[in-house]
Amino acid sequence: MKYNKVDMSLPEQDLTLDRLIEHLEQHPADPHPCPYLPGRMARLCGFVADEFAPELYHRLMDRGFRRSGSLIYRPACEGCRECVPLRVPVAWFKPSRNQARVRRKNRDLTVSVGPLECTREKWRIYARHLLARTDGTMSDDFEAFRTFLYESNVRSIEFVYRLGRRIAAVSITDFCRFSLSSVYAFFDPDLHKRSLGTFSILWEVEYCRRQEIPYYYLGYYIRDCPAMSYKARFRPHQLMPDYHNWESPDGVRAPPTTSP
Repeated sequence: MKYNKVDMSLPEQDLTLDRLIEHLEQHPADPHPCPYLPGRMARLCGFVADEFAPELYHRLMDRGFRRSGSLIYRPACEGCRECVPLRVPVAWFKPSRNQARVRRKNRDLTVSVGPLECTREKWRIYARHLLARTDGTMSDDFEAFRTFLYESNVRSIEFVYRLGRRIAAVSITDFCRFSLSSVYAFFDPDLHKRSLGTFSILWEVEYCRRQEIPYYYLGYYIRDCPAMSYKARFRPHQLMPDYHNWESPDGVRAPPTTSP
């Protein structure tokens, strides 16, 4: 799939946001098999940018876009709108009983937060994670790992979860003063009983609370895909089925915030 390259390094480019989205919608990439719903074809609209103002990316997330490496994209599938953006209003989040148990189970972990750092140790855990948790379609070689997770065109930070000196999990996120957005998390499959995917989300939502970041973005929720439907367990949350307006299915009003 080919995508145009766009210079979005300056905040002033924000002024052309609606025009950019309109252009992207008119020029989607070619269809390809959907990686989430078997038997369906998927289509994306997007562009590549070397550098991107974090607050501008936040505004694009509020129009349904996500980032993968240097690609900014949004689904543009004909007759399907199953990929629904989901975010958690941090001030209103309340862990469920099961989530509270997961938090207690992992009290012995330590967490470090810092810039992205690609290492062979993390790559080996990632490769084992893919083998245990995915269908084998994602490449596990080192260069694919580096470009997928450690080449970022926005402001990104990394959460590293350790059990003693051993890395238990790693979470890559995109950061600005209005939001923390989960990109991808992977963990040691030998520690699967700890529910580290759930724990990392809980810890990062709490990090947002401490840093006074109002929203935690979890990417696309897909109701009929178990790998993506788990996101709805974090409540209250908001959904954006029309890629334009956030809705609160729980009936909870989101906390006020100043848009960038």
